Amino acid sequence: MIKFEKFTLNNGLKVIFHQDKDTPIAAVNVLYNVGAKDEDPDKTGFAHLFEHLMFGGSINIPNYDKPLQEAGGSSNAFTNNDITNYYETLPKDNLETALWLESDRMLSLAFTEKSLEVQRKVVIEEFKQNYLNKPYGDFWLLMRPLAYKVHPYKWATIGKEISHIENATMQDVKKFFYEHYAPNNAILSIAGNFELNYIKDTVEKWFGDIEKRNIKKRNIPAEPEQTEARTLTVERNVPVDAWYKTYHMCGRLHPDFYAADLLSDILSNGESSRLFQNLIKKNPVFSTLDAYISGSIDPGLFIFSGKPSEDTDVKEAEQLVMKETENLIKNGIFERELQKVKNKIESRFIFSETDILNKAADSAFYELLGDANYINEETVKYAKVNSEHILDVAKRIFRPENGNTLYYKSIK
Repeated sequence: MIKFEKFTLNNGLKVIFHQDKDTPIAAVNVLYNVGAKDEDPDKTGFAHLFEHLMFGGSINIPNYDKPLQEAGGSSNAFTNNDITNYYETLPKDNLETALWLESDRMLSLAFTEKSLEVQRKVVIEEFKQNYLNKPYGDFWLLMRPLAYKVHPYKWATIGKEISHIENATMQDVKKFFYEHYAPNNAILSIAGNFELNYIKDTVEKWFGDIEKRNIKKRNIPAEPEQTEARTLTVERNVPVDAWYKTYHMCGRLHPDFYAADLLSDILSNGESSRLFQNLIKKNPVFSTLDAYISGSIDPGLFIFSGKPSEDTDVKEAEQLVMKETENLIKNGIFERELQKVKNKIESRFIFSETDILNKAADSAFYELLGDANYINEETVKYAKVNSEHILDVAKRIFRPENGNTLYYKSIK
């Protein structure tokens, strides 16, 4: 059981504090409720660009890294389609250094042409290296617009295309910042050996004077139910063929989410899973094969990805995976295999929450979902799922008309 204290500043900044007396380290996490889904369809990649810009100097601090390093700290960030998240760990006695840095870049970035050009080049190079020049790297650039036709999940976090970042103006960047990066659109989470009153006073000191902003109202269209299977075949200069298939599923807050997650684990978590045993070990038609879920807040995707073995036709290999899903639905789930994946999830949660940074980051995310204390209910929710629920979810997910298939062919 992880205990949290919560309070909100007058400017709307939500603050979560977890007291941990067993560590000399403090963790600071700032989650902004903005992701790639909040971008203009003609100006994508901005949330990811800001992941980099936020380290390029703020209004009063030209160099972010130097003072943090001098305080013995480290930092990083990530962006996805739903959120942007920044975090630091450092000795507890230097907590204020992290709060000073985070508050200044929440107040305003420096917005220099030099910083924009430097980070623009970094993002463009990342786009080329990880998505265009890397074998199979453009999978999500191809699959997202195949699976989504209306919802902004139809573009990847990196953006639709390089030109959107190449053409981003300073005016575009400032507009995006002031519409999304604000105390009333953020959750600050702190974990460490502190007293609550000290945290309240110190957070007020560094963040209390930052004014609320007019946050852009989120108006995201719901993806209509898919009624017809979609396929796409591409040829690329890659070593072997690859096969990808996605199905629409529920979002993060739906009760079916836990059943879908367990379903993916039964199929593909570890060497005792069904897909590994039947299609890699006993009948090696795949060299690699995975099943997993996107885990997105809005309705997401159940994903299969695999590379068929040499001389195995990709469509024949696909049919064997579909046969596995049909067998699962027809013959049911063994209680032993269900309990095994539940045990794995429980141990993963318990191990994860021994890390002070995970406590800070996860508490912010669950607060965004509705309540930081959801973190203490997760293993219970998984434990309550029975095989009938999983089979019911499998039937609804694995409908042929709900599927999107990408055949990724190697140029012979």
